[in-house]
Amino acid sequence: MLLDRHLRAAYVRLHFCRRKEGVGVPGSHSSRRSKVDALAEDGSLNPAPEKVGDPKFQEGGFFDPRDVVQVKYEMLRRVSVEKASVTDVSDEYGVSRPTFYQAKADFEEAGVAGLVPRKRGPRGPHKLQSEVLAFLKKRLIAGEPIRARELAKLIQNEFGLELHPRTIERAIGGKKTPR
Repeated sequence: MLLDRHLRAAYVRLHFCRRKEGVGVPGSHSSRRSKVDALAEDGSLNPAPEKVGDPKFQEGGFFDPRDVVQVKYEMLRRVSVEKASVTDVSDEYGVSRPTFYQAKADFEEAGVAGLVPRKRGPRGPHKLQSEVLAFLKKRLIAGEPIRARELAKLIQNEFGLELHPRTIERAIGGKKTPR
């Protein structure tokens, strides 16, 4: 039970401290954004809150089925602390078993912060390997503007890799070149 209290306290500190003051707080002014808006902006809005069947989430109050981090945490807690079966809990929370196991792995790796959804898609320039970046850096002249179009042609000839000039500019960290 002590572990359960500590986990809940960690959840509250992480999830609610990262919100701006007044977000989702009862009695806050209407000019501030709603909790749903805050969850959507953070990427934590549950796309299917109606699938959460746990009675705690139906009562309102602290447990909110729209908060995907809270739903995942409670799902993991039910299996870990209350020793419920993964299949039953997955069904009750409206997720697949692979989703449960992914949430468990994320939680074991990074704690409650691991349950916060990450942005989808590639992270960083995936076409620019270290060899191509080294090639680019050799051709840069300090104080000179980046000639991304020319560099794109050189990369095409050297590596057979077609890059947009803006990709090169982003990777190098420079501004767009004037036409």
